[in-house]
Amino acid sequence: MVYLLGVVLFALAILISVSLHEAGHMLTAKGFGMKVTRYFVGFGPTLWSFKRGETEYGVKGIPLGGFCKIVGMTPQDDDVDPADEPRVMWRYPVWKRTIVMSAGSITHFALALGALWVMAVSVGLPNPKFPTTEEAFKAEPAVIALAPCVVVENTARACQAGDPASPAAQAQLRDGDRITSVNGKPISTWGQMLDVVRAAKPGPATVEYVRDGQRATATLDLAAVQRPPLNDPKGATSAVSAMGVALEPSTPRMVQYGPVGAFGATADFTGQMAVGTVHALQRIPQKVPALLTAITGGERDADTPISVVGASRLGGEAVANNAWFVFFMLFVNLNFFIGVFNLLPLLPLDGGHIAIAWFERARSWVYARIGRPDPGRVDYLKLMPITYAVILIGGAFTLLTVTADVVNPITLFSR
Repeated sequence: MVYLLGVVLFALAILISVSLHEAGHMLTAKGFGMKVTRYFVGFGPTLWSFKRGETEYGVKGIPLGGFCKIVGMTPQDDDVDPADEPRVMWRYPVWKRTIVMSAGSITHFALALGALWVMAVSVGLPNPKFPTTEEAFKAEPAVIALAPCVVVENTARACQAGDPASPAAQAQLRDGDRITSVNGKPISTWGQMLDVVRAAKPGPATVEYVRDGQRATATLDLAAVQRPPLNDPKGATSAVSAMGVALEPSTPRMVQYGPVGAFGATADFTGQMAVGTVHALQRIPQKVPALLTAITGGERDADTPISVVGASRLGGEAVANNAWFVFFMLFVNLNFFIGVFNLLPLLPLDGGHIAIAWFERARSWVYARIGRPDPGRVDYLKLMPITYAVILIGGAFTLLTVTADVVNPITLFSR
């Protein structure tokens, strides 16, 4: 039940975001004097509506987005009343049209930035100095965090009945103990500890450690587990020894900020998201085979794209596991991604309309400088084949991700 509540909450958050996206278009268009005739949340049959001024507001039966109707977005629109001709959108200066068309993405960015600032002040943001690479983790001091058990097979899952208890926990080691030697071999980093422990035989081992500045010694029974080589995580597994511990990094994972400092932290984190979003967009074509593999029964790559369905399922998992930070970070990343994606210079995306508006402006400027007559507006009808191709590819990709998220979803928490 809690999981379903989380799914509904995340889906509702997405619907509100998209509705605010359309509200951004509507409010800026109205502010410049353009005529907006309709603003609806959802698609399909109208459930409820009312008219205020010249705009009809309402809710439709399929809650999968929203829309607003701005009169005369292109010169080819054939449903413009002659009385509205002076107020059609395409007649307005290019900078005004740019603001109106980018207002949706700006709304998504504002939602993401606002949520990040609140998180920075309340629970903190990921520490940019926290180790993220395997090499950085191996260079950390060998400070341990006890695992509740040892998972013998090579799989990432939660402890289950029948799993051996953690040898380190049985030997009365504690979280925060720093390992200094195993079987007399000195250790200073986590990577050294892994090498020494894995090379040792299962069974009794002598461990020296430091706790609260005091040195101590413990004897524990190393467990036998199946693991791949440290330098080849996807390689063949073999029998090695394990203590039943994880690394407790010396650098805090999260950093909490004051109201003023949170602005800088939000900006820094947004820069990281921007780079990550660009890389994610570049990798989308490469991930299509992995999505097909997931649909046909193969293992789902956690780095493959997800749809709104997949994001809502992850939101449900986060709520079910009381991981609200994950829930809101999903919300932030999704809004930021939608904001960036919507600005791509492709029709029918907002970025396509912006690109055409500035192309028209640049072309008119060039023609004026060379003494030729203004060529006028771009004929959108000639661009329809490209627009249809983008819609077809986008629709196919959406169907692919939704299918993968239904038959083989990504999970963040072990069940």
